[in-house]
This record gives sequence, C-alpha cells and structure tokens, in this order.
Amino acid sequence: MTSLTIFSPSGVVARPPQLRVAARRLSALGFGVQVDEAATARHQRFAGADEVRLAAIHRVAEAAPSVAMASRGGYGLSRLLDGLNWPLLARSVDRGTRWVGYSDFTALHLGLLAHAKSPSWAGPTALDAFGGEVVDDVTEGCFTEAMSGELEALGFRTEAGLDGLEVRGMLWGGNLTMVCSLLGTRHFPKVMGGVLFLEDVNEHPYRVERNLLQLQQAGVLDAQKAVLLGAFTAWKPSVLDRGYKLNSAVAALRARAKVPILSGLPFGHVATQVSLPVGRRVTLAVQGRDAFVGW
Repeated sequence: MTSLTIFSPSGVVARPPQLRVAARRLSALGFGVQVDEAATARHQRFAGADEVRLAAIHRVAEAAPSVAMASRGGYGLSRLLDGLNWPLLARSVDRGTRWVGYSDFTALHLGLLAHAKSPSWAGPTALDAFGGEVVDDVTEGCFTEAMSGELEALGFRTEAGLDGLEVRGMLWGGNLTMVCSLLGTRHFPKVMGGVLFLEDVNEHPYRVERNLLQLQQAGVLDAQKAVLLGAFTAWKPSVLDRGYKLNSAVAALRARAKVPILSGLPFGHVATQVSLPVGRRVTLAVQGRDAFVGW
C-alpha cells in the first residue's frame, strides 16, 4: 500500500471535517493515509505558528512517506523557506517521497530545485480535490496514476499557430505570484532551457501581465524553451478595463517575449487539474492545436 501523509504547511484548515473526508476518499483509492498531528493547528490565518508548520514539514521528511500531500495552499511557506532543512527534504525525495501541492506550495517546489535539484509534483491538495462535495474524475485519475508511476504524458488543446513545435527541457514553475516572489532570492532556481508553467487566482489580468512582464524583463521567460499558461481564475472585471481581458495581457507578453507561449494547460485553481512532475525533463510537442507533454 502506498503511504500518504497529509500535512499543513501554509493556511489554516478552516473546516477540519473536510480533512477527514479527504483522508477517507484517499484511503478508498488505496493509499495508506496518515494525517500529521499538527494538520489542524491554528494561529491567525496559518495552520499553526511558523515553528509548528516548520516542524511538521521536517517530521514528514523524516518519515519519508511515498506521498507528502499539502492539506491546502493559502499563504505561509514563504515564512519558512530560510528555516527549512533542504538536505533533509532532498533525502526524503531520494527515499521515494513525492511532495505534492500547488499554489503556495510552489515555494517548496522551487526551493527543492534551487537547493537540491530534487523533483516534486505540482498537483492537487487534499482539501481542494478530495474534501469537497464531489471529486473530479480527471483530477483523481491523473493524481493516482502519477503517484503510482503510471502517468507518463498529458495532452491539452492550445491556440492555433504552434503546429510542429517540439522542445525539450526541465518542467518547472507553478503559481505566478509565488514564482515572482522568489525572484532574486536564493530559493529561486536558475533554470535555462526549461518549460515553465504558470497559473494564478484572484489576480486581475493587469496584475497577471505585470508579473509576466517582470519575469520577461528579468530574463527568465526568454531563457526558456516554452511557457505554458494554465488557469487564471476568480478575478473581477473593472469598469476601467474597456475591453482589456486576460487575452489582452497574454498578447502584450507575446509581443515582447521571444519564447513560444501556449495557453490551455489544465492546471491551477480549477476543479479539473492535472499532476505535473516539477524538475523532470519533458518533451513538449504540438500537432495542430493538440499539445502533448511527455516525460
């Protein structure tokens, strides 16, 4: 049985019963589920004080389960980065642990790459994917196949004009705001010739554009082989937009960047979410409007 530990590295678990629901559903999928002792701790908006969450991460790393799944995102990992024992986390990966999460968990994904070149998985959190009223079939299937090692590729529909594109490089990225927040720090990995994927939530398109331009102007985007844009959701239009939308932001970026930019990746703060191997070398190929990522 594949061991899976749910822990809380970031935001508070507002409704603990949902965590129990998630644990039962994951157990029904064949995982041997444990919930970390501090998973429902509370301190302000966090799942416990900084030292509590830091200890939880180290406790999980010491135990080295097959899967270490964040209960949810929110905010909080940025506070912990300087105190994390990166060699300990890297050893857990060497022992077979797959660290899984997204959103705020991007900080841990990128830190593992920057400090240890260790791979991890951008994928669902326990509450978002398995603690609600329904479970998305694609999200569930993709996650279980990824954790069993069966998942080797995924596909999605993208825009026209990229037919024949084929590139290879390290897959990396995550939440756009989190990626930008680490730029210039020692926790930001120096990836050249990679395939960068990005998503975000509650960010108006002009803020998405601003963050994308920051990465482009810092030389990060143009150092990649390709950029994959996932979902950018839950933003509110303004009376000042006057026709300006997310596609306007992407068009502005494409006019400046030298790298191919593909949209349509099914990843982000959405119900249907794929699992992505961060730090693995992948091949991106486009046939017509069908894009494929394989590893």
